[in-house]
Amino acid sequence: MAAPEPAPRRAREREREDESEDESDILEESPCGRWQKRREQVNQGNMPGLQSTFLAMDTEEGVEVVWNELHFGDRKAFAAHEEKIQTVFEQLVLVDHPNIVKLHKYWLDASEAGARVIFITEYVSSGSLKQFLKKTKKNHKAMNARAWKRWCTQILSVPPAQPPPSPTALPDDLRSPIRAEREELRNLHFFPPEYGEVADGTAVDIFSFGMCALEMAVLEIQANGDTRVTEEAIARARHSLSDPNMREFILCCLARDPARRPSAHSLLFHRVLFEVHSLKLLAAHCFIQHQYLMPENVVEEKTKAMDLHAVLAELPRPRRPPLQWRYSEVSFMELDKFLEDVRNGIYPLMNFAATRPLGLPRVLAPPPEEVQKAKTPTPEPFDSETRKVIQMQCNLERSEDKARWHLTLLLVMEDRLHRQLTYDLLPTDSAQDLAAELVHYGFLHEGDRMKLATFLESTFLKYRGAQA
Repeated sequence: MAAPEPAPRRAREREREDESEDESDILEESPCGRWQKRREQVNQGNMPGLQSTFLAMDTEEGVEVVWNELHFGDRKAFAAHEEKIQTVFEQLVLVDHPNIVKLHKYWLDASEAGARVIFITEYVSSGSLKQFLKKTKKNHKAMNARAWKRWCTQILSVPPAQPPPSPTALPDDLRSPIRAEREELRNLHFFPPEYGEVADGTAVDIFSFGMCALEMAVLEIQANGDTRVTEEAIARARHSLSDPNMREFILCCLARDPARRPSAHSLLFHRVLFEVHSLKLLAAHCFIQHQYLMPENVVEEKTKAMDLHAVLAELPRPRRPPLQWRYSEVSFMELDKFLEDVRNGIYPLMNFAATRPLGLPRVLAPPPEEVQKAKTPTPEPFDSETRKVIQMQCNLERSEDKARWHLTLLLVMEDRLHRQLTYDLLPTDSAQDLAAELVHYGFLHEGDRMKLATFLESTFLKYRGAQA
């Protein structure tokens, strides 16, 4: 017979279970019911003006997300700046990049006691870069050069966004924390000498990036307690770099003359960062971009039909037999996994990535007469589709009166969801308008709009040409 557990131990276990249950309690739901706020708070870094961040659950996708809250004590000031706040968050929702934390949704919540902006972001559970650098230094390890290059490339590959509003254009509740963050002594070295004297531009960002790149390379720039980082400390950090290319790269970012600082695009082609992408990665991106034109199981079908003993590639060698690779040496399971990783944005084409098209403009604030009729301060805009399409099928049939076409469209999403849509086409309908409408109403990802428009256009020409 097993000995009974000591009472204090059982009590501690019950206490931990109770705490776990308390943290999973649902405190609040979004107006649409998709996002559920929990009691457990999370630390997602220092965001100016952000008072509270909670763990939340996405009930549709079944994943954890972060519920962020911006609080406004002055109800009248919030109402006066409501349209500007909506404009900022509408721009942030449209940002879709593998190296930027995704903002899924936002809404405004106003009451007599105060007002809030609530927004849902992707949950990054692995910690911040600052925490990683501190742990690396604590373990007496040096920064890995490849990791440094990868981080710099990921930061620089982010496409330029709309310029943020100046602090004077924001309510006091947001303006003060932003200014406090900028004016804090230990952060001053991230701002260039001309900051505050001229209008902010990309040169300011390049200087801040250069200081971040330096800190990533040396793990930490020493400061005297809570006081600002001195010029001598920055100079010592620069001189400690053993790689001359890395030192030159950082120095050109930290040039005192803003006109001499390079652009983010030109920095991507600096010799310390630039590398030619492998043919395998370029081919994978080409495959993913055109996969909607192929059958769903095209990789499996193609591999079945291959002769595994056939030569895949051959490297000639003087006075020696050529070096050959056969299809039998390729793991098709690994190929499928690699394509899935590329599709999920794990291997973006950093140096050549085109800027993604912005979404369609949406009405940011209803007319005054609609505001008066509104029963709730939390209007729910259309959800944007975040999943990409991997396959498209289309069918057109003539209606009985021969006056219009009946369109049936099947979209296979990247999570294997099948979405079937039907529509009665009029002679005035165009493929571009239909694709734009599907994006607007949340049925299609903005990145798939041109693909679908091209696909529909070719289908229309095929069917209408056959009937002519």
